[in-house]
Amino acid sequence: MRGPGAVPGLYATESAMNELAHQLKIDPVKLRIMNEPKIDEGSGLPFSSRHAVESFELGVEKFGWSRRTPDVGSMKRDGLTLGWGMAGCAWLAGRFAAAASVQMRDDGTTRVACATQDIGTGTYTNLAQLAAYRTGVPLEKIEVALGDTTLPAGPISGGSLATASVIPAVFAAADSAISSLITVAATTPGSPFENRNPEDLAFEDGKVFVKADGAGKGMSFAELLQRANLRLVTGSGDAPATFGDPNGKFSTHSYGCHFAEVTWQPEIARLRVSRVVSVIDAGRILNPLAGRNQIQGAVVMGIGMALFEHTSYDPQNGAPINSSMADYIVAVNADAPPIEVHFLDFPDKVINELGARGVGEIGLAGIAAAITDAVHHATGVRVRELPVKIEDLLA
Repeated sequence: MRGPGAVPGLYATESAMNELAHQLKIDPVKLRIMNEPKIDEGSGLPFSSRHAVESFELGVEKFGWSRRTPDVGSMKRDGLTLGWGMAGCAWLAGRFAAAASVQMRDDGTTRVACATQDIGTGTYTNLAQLAAYRTGVPLEKIEVALGDTTLPAGPISGGSLATASVIPAVFAAADSAISSLITVAATTPGSPFENRNPEDLAFEDGKVFVKADGAGKGMSFAELLQRANLRLVTGSGDAPATFGDPNGKFSTHSYGCHFAEVTWQPEIARLRVSRVVSVIDAGRILNPLAGRNQIQGAVVMGIGMALFEHTSYDPQNGAPINSSMADYIVAVNADAPPIEVHFLDFPDKVINELGARGVGEIGLAGIAAAITDAVHHATGVRVRELPVKIEDLLA
């Protein structure tokens, strides 16, 4: 249910790449690097930023891929047969239309607001980070308001585009609020900047100052508002969508790869994913902790896709038979292996000023193909229809 299009599509294409590599007796990483495109061959457009090869190289290093022996069933550990597999991943990038507002208050706090929502992906933290970055107000003094239709219109939580979409809107709103604050500084009687040309003033780290004097002689925005007897200044900002633009000049995507290890115990037909290393090229990562959590969660979903999740339908009426969580099997804690996540740091300034792209759905894209490649390496069985079933491996 996450990553529509790319997730099942990449299972097919990445599995085909792995089968081709096996038939040609070429390392699957090497095959992908040999076929690295110069442009997006589907659209004919240049990439805004693409570092897939760097992700492959880092994945090889972190996973220890050079120790892989290509023969089926040739790797053992603690009496178990090991299987090592890999796959590339990609996900679209861009922006939905978004708007935001920023208030700077006389108590030294700042409020940033947008009608988008936080569904557990860290939007509250991201907006606070953005407001703090632009205004210089400490993070603990930032209030974030989300999820209300009375607020400036925000993006939907879809396509891993929310964060990339709100960045230019929040920055524009903060700049608008700062511009209003500078006007207040230049026009308030008794202000140290009274009658100054606003163009001579600047704002940094929560202070207004004369450019020629430097920030050391500035005054905090809270004190300026108090002198002006103003409760707050407000700024609004918006940014247009780039997603789906038929006149776009670049192909905008995130990239990466997954390396998976499985263990196979044929005596009792036990197959488990024992280790995963993911490397993601998603531009600048605003919150590495939350971003890593997104990829780890998506990998666990991919383990469910590869090994457990399947809907059975009643042939009489088409209704799903296993339609409850009591019958529909998903991955649980015991199925989740150590998952190592690494992010590259190549900001994509075509997307937004900070160069950030989304990191949600790309973690699910490609992982099932890496797991089934590892299954083949361990068992010699090439599974093309998910999930992998024990009867597939015992046939």
